[in-house]
This record gives sequence, structure tokens and C-alpha cells, in this order.
Amino acid sequence: MYENIFPENTNALKGESAFEVLAKAKAIEAKGTKVVHLEIGEPDFPTPPHIVQAGTDAMKNGMTKYIQVDGLPELKTAIANNFNIRNNVEVRPEEIIVTPGGKPVMYYTILALVKPGDEVLCPDPGFSTYRSVIGYAGGTPVFYGLREENDFRLDISELKSLITSKTKLIIINSPNNPTGSILTKADLEALAKLASEHRIFVLSDEIYDQIYYDEKPVSFATMPGMKDLTIILNGFSKSYSMTGWRLGYMIAHKEIIDVVQRMMVNSVSCTPPFTQFAGIAALEGPQDCVAEMVAEFRKRRDFIVAGLNAIKGIKCLTPGGAFYVFPNIKDTGLTSKECADFLIDSAATAVVSGATFGSVGEGYIRLSYANSLENIEIALAHIEEAFKKLNLGGI
Repeated sequence: MYENIFPENTNALKGESAFEVLAKAKAIEAKGTKVVHLEIGEPDFPTPPHIVQAGTDAMKNGMTKYIQVDGLPELKTAIANNFNIRNNVEVRPEEIIVTPGGKPVMYYTILALVKPGDEVLCPDPGFSTYRSVIGYAGGTPVFYGLREENDFRLDISELKSLITSKTKLIIINSPNNPTGSILTKADLEALAKLASEHRIFVLSDEIYDQIYYDEKPVSFATMPGMKDLTIILNGFSKSYSMTGWRLGYMIAHKEIIDVVQRMMVNSVSCTPPFTQFAGIAALEGPQDCVAEMVAEFRKRRDFIVAGLNAIKGIKCLTPGGAFYVFPNIKDTGLTSKECADFLIDSAATAVVSGATFGSVGEGYIRLSYANSLENIEIALAHIEEAFKKLNLGGI
């Protein structure tokens, strides 16, 4: 009945691997086996109470109706002030649009800029939604590698070689999902020079920008001469543990914001106002909740990196940001998918195959350490015990 009923471009829209692994883990748990969840990229901390209170108060005060499509002026001002202070740049409220989560920024940016036949440079390994939406828009994703020997940072020479007359957009993500790598200021300066020379837009996904451990990530918005070509994606999900609140924002040239505003009014109408009041409380309230969460993530990062490197067959770099590790499992002789399947079946530990993030991710797995130290310790013990039973790749 449904054969050939859907447009061909809908086939480009794929699922998200972490949620597929989560579904499998839940099915295993339903049969009585406890699984350690290291698959989902979601802070395990509750949303801070003052943020919850602000959202609750807003609902009680009647903020449950339609509002301006581009977002509450109070929130846009708070975003601009916060962004300007943290990055020492000047962003105006009219250059901001509030969206129901960070993913819509990817979606609207790509649909607004990319037409059939255009090419978009994407990180590999990188978040799978990028390539899904590019394909849906009729564009072609062209991948630049983030390789372990370069600390999972971009190689500007490789990226330069991939630019053609069809290149319309470059996507960067720093700190990166799935590797946790951070692009240096020199990386961004070199990229800015290329983008400026070729007049290519850059979508900078900075959703993890407050989750870093040593070197502070540099926002691409600070690159000289790039303001008109830069679209910033950010939001509240990761830094304030607000994944379910669905609150994000775009910073871009006013003409791009105007186009996206028309796209929003034809798709979602507006972002719920009570979540926006929660966002104001997040930005203008105490920031110790962020510092405390990052401090705990640092402990977990150090613990899981040390634990993984102690397991024969695994090599793991120390990430600079986000809450993921991306260990090399090539010495096991298993593919990424085989390893991920083996760990959930034999070690009751849910992880994601690195190959789902791109071809360069083959030979790696992604583990999210957004879980307790106790559970991470259990997972490491299970992984080590399971790998001892293998007789592959010299283990």
C-alpha cells in the first residue's frame, strides 16, 4: 500500500544510533538483566531546581500560549549578554532566534542554505543528523576526517582539498560528538581564512561549549571577518541538563534569522514560553550548577580513560570536552558494530559503534560517561572480563 508513496529524499533521514542501542538495552533489561547505559549523550544530573522553579512559575502565571516566533525578548537579551561576556564579541538580540532544541538549528540552516547539488563539508566522525538533513535537502555530504593521530582535530589541508565550486556550507562541532576533541584557535583561524576566501558559510555546533576540562573552546563567532558567514548552534540541553526542555538557539546574520523565522512559523509556530523563562533563569541565575557538573564529569573522564587503557586491546585518548570517550578497539580484531554488539550481549554494557558516526569512526566505539562513577566502574569490570574470554587480535 505504501510502496513508492513517499518522496525519495525521505530515505535520507536516518535514525539515531544511540537511541537504537537504548531500545535494545531496554529489551534486555525487560528480561531481567541490568545493563549499564553508556550509549545516550544526556547528562544524568537533574535540571537545577531554580531553573525548574522558573519554568513552573511561568506555567502557573499563564505562559502557556503562543508568543513571538523568534523568542522572548528577555531570553534573547540574556543569550546575547551571556554569549558576549563569555566570548568577548558583540551579538545583538535581533541576530538570535530561539528554537525548540538544538537540532532544529541544523535542520533550518541546511534547508535554508543548501539546494540540490550543493555540497556540505561534515566532520567524520560526526553527529549523524548532519548527513541525514543534508541528504533530505538534496545536498551531498562530503566528509573531512577527524583522526586519532591528530587528536581528532581537523586537518586543514585535507579540508581545503575538498572545497569545490559546489561547496555551500562547512559544519564544525567543538567540543566534538563523538570524540570529545576541541578545535584550537589556530584550527579555527585557518578555517576562517578558507571560508572567507571561498565565501562559504560555516555552521558551528557549540552545544558542548561549557563542558570542557582544560583549554576553553574558542567560539567560531570570534574569528575576524566571519560574522556574516557564521551560524552558531547552541542551547541549554547539555550545559544545564535540560535535554527534555527542548530549548536551543541560533546566532546568525539578520537576513538568515529572518528566513529561519519564516520556516519556524510554518513548522512549529514558536518555542514554548515556559521553557524560555527557564532558560532565562539558567543564564541569569547561579552558575555553580554548571561548574559542579563539569567537575564531576572530569572525575568520570579521568576514571574511564584510565580504566579503558588498562584493558588489553583498548587504547583511549583523553578528551578535552563534552562527556564522551572514543577508544580505539582495532586490536580486538572486531569491527565497531561487532564490538558494540559483543559488549551489550556479553558485558551488559551499552555503547555505540564508532562507524555510525562515519567511516573514519570504524575501529572505535563511543562511550558516554554521563553516568555515575559506580556504574562506570561496573561497566569497566564487565568489559575487561568479557574481553578476557576473546581470542581475537592478540587478546
